[in-house]
Amino acid sequence: MAYLHAIHFSLEEAQSMLAEVIPIVENIRNAKRRLDEIGYDIRGHHFFAGMGTNGTKPYPDEVSKLIKLFRGLTTKGILVKDMDRGLIDFPAIRPNGDEVYLCYMLGEKTIEYWHGIEDGFSGRQHVDSL
Repeated sequence: MAYLHAIHFSLEEAQSMLAEVIPIVENIRNAKRRLDEIGYDIRGHHFFAGMGTNGTKPYPDEVSKLIKLFRGLTTKGILVKDMDRGLIDFPAIRPNGDEVYLCYMLGEKTIEYWHGIEDGFSGRQHVDSL
């Protein structure tokens, strides 16, 4: 069976990584908040009108920080889904062979939810149903 992701995690593997991953996700959320505060559009790669550094540099330091933080997660196979909420997904394979995401959001104690590749956050189901 062909899968979208090369790296997959068991629930236990993903849970064991949380202590390492949570501070990274917190740093991503904080860097994104700082970019919002200074008026930088991370998606458009520019400052909003009337904001910015007046041409002193092309982008804020937080952009480089975000790139480094993202790489720290993506090289492990972890996907950042929402910087503001601190939402990440760990690709996984269900016993029936379906590829799914184990879903974690900052503030949750453990990974308690999963969802299908196409379902997104609104389709989250408790891990008991994996």
